[in-house]
Amino acid sequence: MQNVDAAGLGIGDDHPPRIMGVLNVSKESPYDPSVFDDPGDAAAYVDDELIDEGADIVDVGLESANKRFDVLSAEEELERLDTAVETLHSTSGDAVWSIETRYAEVAEAALDRGFDMVNDIAGFADPEMPEVCRDYDVAVAKMASPPDLTKPGAVRATPWAERRSAEWAESADYVDQVYEALKQNGLTDKTIVDPAFGGWAEDQTIEDDRETFRRLREFRGLDRPMLVSINRKNFLRTIADRSTEGALPVSLAATSMAVERGAHVIRTHDVAETVDAALVGEAFTRERGRSGDGDGLTVEELDVTTPDEAARHFERAGVTDADPGAAVSRVYAVEGLDETARERLRTAANAAGCRFVAGPDGGRGFLCGSASSLAALADRTDVPRPLAGTLPGGGSADR
Repeated sequence: MQNVDAAGLGIGDDHPPRIMGVLNVSKESPYDPSVFDDPGDAAAYVDDELIDEGADIVDVGLESANKRFDVLSAEEELERLDTAVETLHSTSGDAVWSIETRYAEVAEAALDRGFDMVNDIAGFADPEMPEVCRDYDVAVAKMASPPDLTKPGAVRATPWAERRSAEWAESADYVDQVYEALKQNGLTDKTIVDPAFGGWAEDQTIEDDRETFRRLREFRGLDRPMLVSINRKNFLRTIADRSTEGALPVSLAATSMAVERGAHVIRTHDVAETVDAALVGEAFTRERGRSGDGDGLTVEELDVTTPDEAARHFERAGVTDADPGAAVSRVYAVEGLDETARERLRTAANAAGCRFVAGPDGGRGFLCGSASSLAALADRTDVPRPLAGTLPGGGSADR
């Protein structure tokens, strides 16, 4: 995993999870506690409610990205930049300052006036944005979006048949589209990827966000740190039937899970609580072996739990002759087989490339193997149907 330096703040696997606190200088922003138009009040909020409570990054929004509001032009965003800059220079706490914008012109102006990094919610739809970030040598969060400045996060609005192929567009699911949107227009060496949680478009569903969260580890295949913005989002609130005001507990639970699944930056309005949740997630993240010899050889154990996750890493390296299913192993406990059935399963497992073992009393056995070898076992006719139905590719247990 490639680490990113954001104005001296390390982001990535070699560093603790980072907390991005939110400040809005947009009167139309929906979350009132973070909205200010007076630089003095905004600076006090940043010092007391963000930095003092543990925010490593302060992300300043010049306009609401809510799809109900008209998109501001670059000129209109620049008119609001004075408030953001005055706030930055009025704070006493130490943090990395990020400007949230979709325009390279605004990003450049903010970087010239003291900002440290960029949060591009339009995913490099402005073709000049990557070059600006490279020229200033700054970190940039890139949210999955179509190549359209007016539609941040609306990945389904991408003309996929043109940008990939008609066949790909027909077969790709929502997470495939998010992943591909992050690749569109490239990545800088200091890019942080953002899978775009939330209701960015009318056709983005709660289940879209939930499936993206389930498959969060796949985005590690991009070899860049990951930012998630899940604070009080609808796809979490609806699980527990909570209002926005009552959704802090579900947000904190998801924060710990996100960090354990590979997120490096958590964007939030609830800084102090999110710091604790992120630390819990970090404490229970499985350690992965890494080493190097100083002469260019490096070894890194990947956080891979499914064939899809392995496939993302293979794709990035251009590997086309490997089976992702062979890279992931699984273990099943099997009970209720008599001695003859156990021996038949043992023989079938060996033939399929996996293994079945049982204790001396024969009461419980264990079937283990790669996802691919277990799928091959499921296709055999000499395997009990209830067992075959639980294996990869085996369909339902009553098939």
